[in-house]
Amino acid sequence: MEIGIIALLVVLGIIVMVIVSSIRIVPQAHAFVVERLGGYLATWGVGIHFKIPLIDSVARVVSLKEQLVDFDPQAVITRDNVTIQVDTVVFFQITDPKAFTYGVQNPLSAIENLTATTLRNVIGDLELDESLTSRDVINTRIRAVLDEATDPWGIKINRVELKDIKPPKGIQDAMEKQMRAEREKREAILRSEGEKVSAILTAEGQKQKKILEAEADKAAVILAAEAQREASIREAEGEAEAILKVKQATADGLRMINESHPTAEALKLRAFEALEKVADGQATKIIIPSEIQNLAGLTSAISELVKKDN
Repeated sequence: MEIGIIALLVVLGIIVMVIVSSIRIVPQAHAFVVERLGGYLATWGVGIHFKIPLIDSVARVVSLKEQLVDFDPQAVITRDNVTIQVDTVVFFQITDPKAFTYGVQNPLSAIENLTATTLRNVIGDLELDESLTSRDVINTRIRAVLDEATDPWGIKINRVELKDIKPPKGIQDAMEKQMRAEREKREAILRSEGEKVSAILTAEGQKQKKILEAEADKAAVILAAEAQREASIREAEGEAEAILKVKQATADGLRMINESHPTAEALKLRAFEALEKVADGQATKIIIPSEIQNLAGLTSAISELVKKDN
């Protein structure tokens, strides 16, 4: 009885294990290639799936993520017979799990060999300088060839990058010397151009300075002339004003004399006083008008009258 129970439990355990092993869960970004009795059955996507025990089997688990393959450096000869070491990186993605499983025996090895062959063909058409400066062109041509060749394998080549290109040591030294000479040449050219520009700017500055000095001298002469003219105008105005004042004083004196109604004797007396002032000068000869002579006689007569009164 106990043996029967144990056997039943064993059978139940086996059945449970078989059922559990028949349940397969496909994770995200993966695909299962399933075979039945050795032949392709289906490609399972993300989710839970059931297979028949001992009949169905998972032939391959395929990752659908973009993958990176970094190949060892390859020796490649350029068109000008220079051997260089090229390090290549390939980015690819599996688009058809069935074709990837049954299309080629070893996909990664096939991609590596195909990349090396294509790389030799592409760089063999270029010279060393072109190989070093045309990486984008090389990448594009290699990617196009690989993508076309791997399409039947269910593989899509997204990018091909030349990670490094190493020329021989001697050529590297020559290139470094050439680059150093080129830099020195550019430096000399830049220095010469800088000195030229500096000389031009200096000459231009001196020219501008002379122009400014000439303009300043011209302005100074103009200002001096204007000042002289202003002084002359003011001096002339002053003299004119003085003359006007003298004339005005003379006119006022004549007007006052006319208003006082002077006698002829008083006018003659004033003329005599003026004669006395004239006589005080350095003149050696004085011509006395007849009116003043008469005035002198009148003066003598007045003096006689005064003496008689006394």
